Amino acid sequence: MTGPHTEFIVASTGPLATVQDLGRPGHAHLGVPRSGAADLESFALANRLVGNLEDAACVEVTLGGFSARIHGTALVAIAGPTTVVRVDGHEVGSHSAIPLKNGQTLSVTAPRRGCRNYVAVRGGFDVATELDSRSTDTLSGLGPAPLSIGDELPVGRLSGAWPAVMLAPPAPCPAAPAVSLTVRFGPRNDRLVAPQLLTDGVWVVNPASNRIGVRLDRPGDGAEPALAHRDLPELASEGVPLGGVQIPRSGQPVLFLADHPVTGGYPVVAVLTPASLPRAAQLVAGDRVRFSLG
Repeated sequence: MTGPHTEFIVASTGPLATVQDLGRPGHAHLGVPRSGAADLESFALANRLVGNLEDAACVEVTLGGFSARIHGTALVAIAGPTTVVRVDGHEVGSHSAIPLKNGQTLSVTAPRRGCRNYVAVRGGFDVATELDSRSTDTLSGLGPAPLSIGDELPVGRLSGAWPAVMLAPPAPCPAAPAVSLTVRFGPRNDRLVAPQLLTDGVWVVNPASNRIGVRLDRPGDGAEPALAHRDLPELASEGVPLGGVQIPRSGQPVLFLADHPVTGGYPVVAVLTPASLPRAAQLVAGDRVRFSLG
C-alpha cells in the first residue's frame, strides 16, 4: 500500500510528538536508557494493524494535536486510548487500517482519557538510527529531535505479512475512581519507615510528569501521609529498572517510564509489574492512582 518515496510532512505536533521504536535495550552499563515507546502494548498493536515488523518506528503522540500531510500513498493505523482520527477533516475512526492518498492530511486529537497514541505506517518511519534505534530519548538527547512543523518523515520497508488483525479495540483507560497499578516491593523498601503506606490510600498524578517518570502526590486534603525515610546513611547511586518506584526525600513517589535514568541515589522501594507499565504510561495530570501488591 505504501508507494515509492512516500513521506509525511508534519503540519502540527501538539504538546509532544516523537518517533519511537523498541528503544535501546542493553546499554545501561554505558549510561544509555532504553527509551522507546512508553506504552509498548499500544505501539505493538499499531504495527500489527498495518502488518509491520515489531520494531518498525511509529510516531508517539502525546495528548493529541498531531497532523501530517502525505506525499505518496500509505496505509496507517492509530492505536492507544480512544481518540478521534480525521483524514482531510473527516472522521475515519481509530484502531483500524486506514488508506491515505497523495496530498491527504491525517490528524489525531487528544484522547478522551489517557495520554499517548501511536501512529503506525506500513513500512515504518525511516528516520536515522542512533545506537541501532530510531527512538527519541528526551532525557539523554539520543535519536531524532522531537518532531517540529515541517519535518519530513520518510516511510521505510519494515513490513511483514498482511496483518492478522484488521480492527482492534482501543486500549482500556477506565473511568474508575482510581487507576490500579500492581507493584512488587523491593529492593530498598527497608529504607522507609512504613513502606505499606505506598499501597494505602490514593495518589494523584502531578503535572510535572513526562516520558522520564510520573510524579505522584497525595490528595490536597492532607488526610493521607507521604512516605518517610528511615534515618540511615545516604544510599549510593545504583541501577534503576523500568517501572521502578523511587521515593525521594519529599516522600512523593516517582514511577520511572521509558526515558528514565539508569542510576539514582534515592531508594527504589518497588517495581511495577509488566502488565501495569502500559497503564502507567497513559496517566495524565489529575488521575488518581492506587497501588496493590502482586
